[in-house]
Amino acid sequence: MSIKVSSITKTYKTQKALNKVSFSADKGQIIGFLGPNGAGKSTMMKILTGFIKPNSGEVFVNEIDVLQNPIQAQKTIGYLPEHNPLYKDMFVREYLQFQAAIFKIEKSQIEICIKKVGLTLEAHKKINQLSKGYQQRVGLAAAILHNPTVLILDEPTTGLDPNQLVEIRALIKELGKEKTVLFSTHIMQEVEAVCERVIIIKKGQVLVDKKLSELKQNNLQNIEVTFDYKLEEQFIQKLPNIVSYKNNYDNTWYITFESKEDMRPKIFDFAQENGLKILGLNAHNKNLETLFREVTSN
Repeated sequence: MSIKVSSITKTYKTQKALNKVSFSADKGQIIGFLGPNGAGKSTMMKILTGFIKPNSGEVFVNEIDVLQNPIQAQKTIGYLPEHNPLYKDMFVREYLQFQAAIFKIEKSQIEICIKKVGLTLEAHKKINQLSKGYQQRVGLAAAILHNPTVLILDEPTTGLDPNQLVEIRALIKELGKEKTVLFSTHIMQEVEAVCERVIIIKKGQVLVDKKLSELKQNNLQNIEVTFDYKLEEQFIQKLPNIVSYKNNYDNTWYITFESKEDMRPKIFDFAQENGLKILGLNAHNKNLETLFREVTSN
């Protein structure tokens, strides 16, 4: 098991940033670590990498106790913080040589990492001459320089343009073939494209820890319907299998049903029975963004 977190609690003065958080991860998994701002994501990542200590709980990376042996654990971890801490006046190769010296890495590994992250044509430049996307690549190169088995990436795609997003996404996916990758992001499409598993936390507690495929395999249907007449709530409540509903504007309702049966014919029957006309009817597929909002909105 690459990562094992047990009952981690972290408190800053009177604020509980993490409250008995537990999860584990196996080699080769790419896990999306999600949550609203202030949920405790960055705090958990800093604890995993040994930068800060929790008030209680246990953390093991590659069966090494991070709290007891942080240096030993860090030798097996690659970490890209949210704010990529680069020495921007240094040349790309110069910076990576500096990092290699810290980890006592053979210089030959530098060229391997430069090629792996797609920096070959930019490696002769100063870091401050690079675009944000290429600077992120430098950070990733530094993170994998010592060939870690676990990668911790905190908001690795922040500020990238659409083309850069695609490139970094492909790179993370490639790295995930041989490493355990835990990364946080606010871009749900990134998680859907790259991850096989999702952990969602809110106010320091794990709310969801499931494979992405499991999250999507449910009987919930979201349907937006516009009638020709404004209805009161009590009429909408007559529809079967309703989980929730919201009057978006005037005659339009956004309704969530729980049923294996397609509920659109039921809405047509309801309209006919009540002398209504349907002016618009749209089924919205349940995606990760919808699930995230449902879990974290309350």
